Amino acid sequence: MRKLMTVCAMLGAFSALGLAETWNGTLLDYNCYHRHNTSKSCDAKPSTQMFMLEVNGTRYRLDGASNERAAEAMRSRADRASNPDATKATPVNAKVTGETRGSGKIHADTIEIQ
Repeated sequence: MRKLMTVCAMLGAFSALGLAETWNGTLLDYNCYHRHNTSKSCDAKPSTQMFMLEVNGTRYRLDGASNERAAEAMRSRADRASNPDATKATPVNAKVTGETRGSGKIHADTIEIQ
């Protein structure tokens, strides 16, 4: 019985991972986009706190936890760069793995700055 429950729990965990989606796109500053209603010149910066992901012209907002992950990824990118100007490269391309919520926002499990 214990083995059966363990197997069921593992199957449940792996099936949840199977529902994750991956998006490759450009990180944008949500506040800039909201003010100007255009993605032009609204690329994410190390100081950005609220992010959007633009994938082939479709924009997705990130939820609160995902915004924190994206901000951490941006800080990590700045820490890794030996050249401070390297962190100013635009656009900021990212690979986001997670799922969309009912609100239409992405809940990201991982965010990789490319």
